[in-house]
Amino acid sequence: MQKIILKSLFVVASLKYPHIRKSYRYYIRDNYFCRINQVKYCLKDYFRKEKYKVTDFQGEFDQELRYVIPFAYWHFLNGTLLKTISCKNTRELYFFSHNHEERYQVRDWRVPTRYEFPNMEHSASFSYSKWRRVPYKQHFSNSIFVFEKPILIIANKYNMEWDNPPLNFLSITDLDKIISTYGQKYQIIYNRPLPSHIVTDNSEILDLQEHAWLKQTHPEVILVDDLYETYRAKVNNFNHLQLLLYANCDRFISMHGGTAALASCFEGINVILSKGHSKEKELGEFATIFPALSGAKILHAQTTAALFEHLQKHF
Repeated sequence: MQKIILKSLFVVASLKYPHIRKSYRYYIRDNYFCRINQVKYCLKDYFRKEKYKVTDFQGEFDQELRYVIPFAYWHFLNGTLLKTISCKNTRELYFFSHNHEERYQVRDWRVPTRYEFPNMEHSASFSYSKWRRVPYKQHFSNSIFVFEKPILIIANKYNMEWDNPPLNFLSITDLDKIISTYGQKYQIIYNRPLPSHIVTDNSEILDLQEHAWLKQTHPEVILVDDLYETYRAKVNNFNHLQLLLYANCDRFISMHGGTAALASCFEGINVILSKGHSKEKELGEFATIFPALSGAKILHAQTTAALFEHLQKHF
């Protein structure tokens, strides 16, 4: 029966979105099925309202931020959340969950599609009926990370992407230009987590060798790695530190993937570098699910040149 329904939903997706490439319509089909699958929980969710829902996720950080945690937060508000299960160092991300288990030591994007979440794949549309914006900025705002100038966070990355060499990243030359141009206006904080700081997935993190360069060339830039060493006694883990820093920031530069999703959870303006013909671009997700995460203004840059144009206009 499930195969028949999935085939029918693919036809619906093809008729509704004929301009979208066929391979992407399968994602839309899966999201349709996710929504239909929620029908079986109507009595529990809207009438009985007992604590029963257990969310269990080991996949990509990006998916967790976009789909899983807002779903769990809806159940918390609805009074039906029983337990949340995720990876190591995620307790603060699920701050609202009174029963959170950090079960997994690694993330694995190859985990099969979980139809138990109303949104779980890339799509041209999303369901927000069981999805609520998580108030990270309000919850983690603090007086610790306050500086003379407003904060500008550069959330960079440098890792293998889809088994190919790095594509979405800022080079040392790019970083030098940003810092030289905006360093007087903002307190720039640079964030590119090391493998020892986060739970990694199947994408190998490479060495851009920019940390030593930043310390020598731009000592005015604050490195999140250094902050982590300084405040280890006051933060529970690296994710906790990121949440505290991001909550006090209104200007972000981030890269395609998890860094972009996290920066989109804290309002303000987030310029996302996402090159090529990504699913997010073709399905219009930078105008739908990304701004929905916090109400942030999302500016998509498909090239480094476009990124600098956005910065010149909005920063």
